[in-house]
Amino acid sequence: MSTPNAATIRIVTTDVFADARIATSLGVVLGIAIRSRSVGGNIMAGLDTLGNDGALDEYRDELATVRREALARMTQEAEELGANAVVGVRYDTAEVGREMVEVVAYGTAVIAAQYPDGFTPPSQHSH
Repeated sequence: MSTPNAATIRIVTTDVFADARIATSLGVVLGIAIRSRSVGGNIMAGLDTLGNDGALDEYRDELATVRREALARMTQEAEELGANAVVGVRYDTAEVGREMVEVVAYGTAVIAAQYPDGFTPPSQHSH
């Protein structure tokens, strides 16, 4: 699974854009990535060996990979709906049983429309 293409779809953690308005909301999208502890080593082992920098780095790297997968899946779902952006993006991570970790990326798929050059939305005007 490839990582999201920033030129194709805009991903933000905010609910609004400074330079665009939300023309249409298409609904909640999510991407789920699950890893077995045995894949690529025990990814939760880092919690048991926090004093071991190598194990902690491996744990951090594996979680980053799983997050990227979840984000890519969420982005793909948004693109399939015809979105050009996802707002309010968040992550949730949980253990599934004793042997797996799940990462969920979620947000709201939208169609964003750029403001005309020089336009400042009313909420952005200085008082």
